[in-house]
Amino acid sequence: MDALINQFSYGLFFWQLIVLLVIIFLLGKFAWKPIINALEERESGIADALASAEKAKLEMARLTNENEQLLKEARAERDIILKEAKELKDKIVAEAKAAAQTEGAKLIEQAKREIEDQKTKALAEVKGQVSALSLAIARKVLTTEFEDQGKQEALVADLLKDVKLN
Repeated sequence: MDALINQFSYGLFFWQLIVLLVIIFLLGKFAWKPIINALEERESGIADALASAEKAKLEMARLTNENEQLLKEARAERDIILKEAKELKDKIVAEAKAAAQTEGAKLIEQAKREIEDQKTKALAEVKGQVSALSLAIARKVLTTEFEDQGKQEALVADLLKDVKLN
């Protein structure tokens, strides 16, 4: 076997080199170009997919930021609306309280006037009854007093004494 390994043939080397070059040429002409084109297409497809994914990622980040901004604005608007509603409620409650107090004061004042009017009417009625009773009593007293002539003269003399003393 050593004899086979040590022998070198230039002719065999030359034909093997030509066959190798023909194979390389044929592979380059028919196989490598489609393989390289397929690899380049795949590479460009992957690059496009990565670029699209990056665009989508940036768009998603932009939309997320936009949504967060919209949420912040909505929350701020909600807080403003709630604050205005609370202020309006407080104002309405205060106005209602003021109106109720005013109405209550008017009712109390009206009740006081009615009580005073009733009191005045009752006093006038009592005075009228007292004066009517007084007149009736005086009439009875005077009729009984003036029936007797001596009593009349005594009353006149008594009244004249009071007049002279004053």
